[in-house]
Amino acid sequence: MNSQSVSTSAPAEKTNAAASKNYTKFIHQMQVNSMKRMLSLLMIATAAFCSCAQNSSSSKSPDNKNNNTDMENTKTSAPKDSTLPSGATDTATFANGCFWCTEAIFEQLDGVISSTSGYTGGKTENPTYKQVCTGETGHAEALQIVYDPKKISFDELLEVFWQTHDPTTLNRQGNDIGTQYRSGIFYHNQEQKEKAEKYKVALDKSGAFDRPIVTEITAFTKFYPAEDYHQQYFDNNEGSNPYCTIVIRPKVEKFKKVFKDKLKKHQ
Repeated sequence: MNSQSVSTSAPAEKTNAAASKNYTKFIHQMQVNSMKRMLSLLMIATAAFCSCAQNSSSSKSPDNKNNNTDMENTKTSAPKDSTLPSGATDTATFANGCFWCTEAIFEQLDGVISSTSGYTGGKTENPTYKQVCTGETGHAEALQIVYDPKKISFDELLEVFWQTHDPTTLNRQGNDIGTQYRSGIFYHNQEQKEKAEKYKVALDKSGAFDRPIVTEITAFTKFYPAEDYHQQYFDNNEGSNPYCTIVIRPKVEKFKKVFKDKLKKHQ
């Protein structure tokens, strides 16, 4: 990993702000369409019911990171998945930059039961952080999210995914460069695949981003948890690693403001 200084630029902020406004319009339209589909399904279900009468080490350099995302206030509420039996959980696997940052964000969401930092999308078995950093394993730094679909939907997780990183930069997030930092959605079933592809196409058409989205949408194969010192990194190192204060903390605080209605109650 090349060590570079943490920096931000005014042009990037303006670009991200404009992209966020377009994204907000897109999400609103998606929710309107989703509600129409839900009402249609409800009418069909009601009719059916009535007729039948019957769910590395911890020395990663802070200079190697860059907070390059800008989230504006977007409030949406996607329909919850209601087809799973009570008590069932689902899994989502995302790659959207350094997992220190992504874990600190997704674990804040109400309905997220666990978020594990790790590696996926490559061919090397049981890779180490050092191996992944070479860019030769094919793996991406990723997050394995176990969630309760009764509390938070895959659509809502996708919304957070799209808004908390730049999906238009190939093999890069800010100053983190390499295939291990690529943007990716590793779907676990056909429904996740269809939703991810639909949102990607719709976002491109809407002009939410100035450049085409390069997010990889690939079938999930295997996830390898990262070394223990990577887990809960922000919580465990906020007072000792400047990167946590310089990059992760501002990112988490901005995320909390944007998605305040989706946070766990103790936040």
